[in-house]
Amino acid sequence: MTKLLGPKGWAALLAASLTVVVLIPLLNLVVPAGSVFHLSDFHVSLVGKILCYAICALAMDLIWGYTGILSLGHGLFFALGGYGMGMYLMRQIGLEGNYKSELPDFMVFLNWKELPWHWMVSDSFFAQMLLVVGVPGLLAFVFGYFAFRSRIKGVYFSIITQALTFAAMLLFFRNETGFGGNNGFTDFKRILDIPLGTPGMRVALCVITGAVLIGFFLMARAIVTSKYGRVLQAIRDAETRVMFTGYNPLVYKLSIWTLSAVMCGVAGALYVPQVGIINPGEMSPAASIEIAIWAAVGGRATLIGPIVGAVFVNGAKSWFTVAFPEYWLFFLGALFIAVTLFLPHGIVGLFRGKDRA
Repeated sequence: MTKLLGPKGWAALLAASLTVVVLIPLLNLVVPAGSVFHLSDFHVSLVGKILCYAICALAMDLIWGYTGILSLGHGLFFALGGYGMGMYLMRQIGLEGNYKSELPDFMVFLNWKELPWHWMVSDSFFAQMLLVVGVPGLLAFVFGYFAFRSRIKGVYFSIITQALTFAAMLLFFRNETGFGGNNGFTDFKRILDIPLGTPGMRVALCVITGAVLIGFFLMARAIVTSKYGRVLQAIRDAETRVMFTGYNPLVYKLSIWTLSAVMCGVAGALYVPQVGIINPGEMSPAASIEIAIWAAVGGRATLIGPIVGAVFVNGAKSWFTVAFPEYWLFFLGALFIAVTLFLPHGIVGLFRGKDRA
């Protein structure tokens, strides 16, 4: 266990765990609203959202930082997980919708008479959570198998992944697909018959998201420090040499690619009940590019770096969009250029020097 992180690493992980599990609930639920130390419901949801983004950044680091595969389509897997959760949440509305129908409001508006086939198990939380994991994983496996078998790599692979997510976005915009069109899903009421709007539920979702992030981080750390992880890094550095030594890169690349997609799907499922909406905009090319930016800003091939990058960029985005909304995109562009030119190892590289995980 000590080898996995080291004493300082375990201490930092314990501090992070206590912050998520103990400090945030105390500041929100116990500290009075008038106190300067009170954490508002808005900021609890914001922290939960950023933690979801951090899971995506961690997933990106596994495939880009450690395997050398730059994906510009991971927003698709994130959105698919979000839609899987959103379908369940829409069914949880029941008769409380605007049209007082068992069907979701958008289906009543479009004059649908019954649920389409892909909604048949949407009232089951367990079944939908299986789809949250299974759909992104299956899509990633099928796509990755044909792409990696054809030895598509580099910028060509990045372009294809972006084309895939863009095509999916156009598909989900269509009303006849049964995913709410451009409006997507919103107006959620409850999850597991528990109201979503209560402070306790907001804190619970935030804590669960933090726990999932910590679990994924430990899993990722175990992967990259294992023999399997060393093969991934060898593929990143010299794939042809790996083939000459008797390893099949297809198996390694496909497995880590699929796992990365599943992680993004789980992040999307945690994101939706905290933000309260999911629509095709989450599949936009810009959303996928941002995930890569978080990893680059924080520091690739470090695991902790992309998490730091996601927190830093999205925290800054939240502040800039309120204080200087017209300058946010300029800040993001300048930040990415500055990191590329002056911080090749990202923010974490400032503190780690040449020591890279």
